[in-house]
Amino acid sequence: MTNAETNAEILAASAAHEIGVYARQPVAFVRGRGAELWDADGKRYLDFFAGLAVNNLGHCHPAVVDAVKTQAESLLHASNVYYTAPAAELAALLCRHSFAERVFLCNSGAEANEAAMKLARRWGSEHGGRYEILATTGSFHGRTFATLTATGQEKYHQGFQPLLPGVRLVPYDDAA
Repeated sequence: MTNAETNAEILAASAAHEIGVYARQPVAFVRGRGAELWDADGKRYLDFFAGLAVNNLGHCHPAVVDAVKTQAESLLHASNVYYTAPAAELAALLCRHSFAERVFLCNSGAEANEAAMKLARRWGSEHGGRYEILATTGSFHGRTFATLTATGQEKYHQGFQPLLPGVRLVPYDDAA
């Protein structure tokens, strides 16, 4: 743990112990409410990113806080190698409100994208040997190796060649 309290102290502690894999803004947020965030120095900001779309209901929404507290009082995480009632309920809800008969619950967007790529490759393998994955230029799909390959931004590919074969980048709005 660190006793860092100001933006400058938190940024210094982070720089000393974290691998910098992407550019960050020089601010350390310590709390949020609704669409507002406050940094360690007390300055207020509007969060136009919604925590990269994770906080669609805003920061510290009372219903979300209550649900997290309630769940944390019984079980935080048991891994997906075990069954849990909340996971079963979520899977049923997703199936009921979508086209799917079954779903794959995963831990991150990169894992979801990898699963989609594997599913597409599996289907292609069983239906004529098609294997190519199409992704769009300018896209970002994650930091795992397959999702990095499907990311349509050269700056993320630097230093990781050769990338996985069978991924073709196409421009947006190109139906050809």
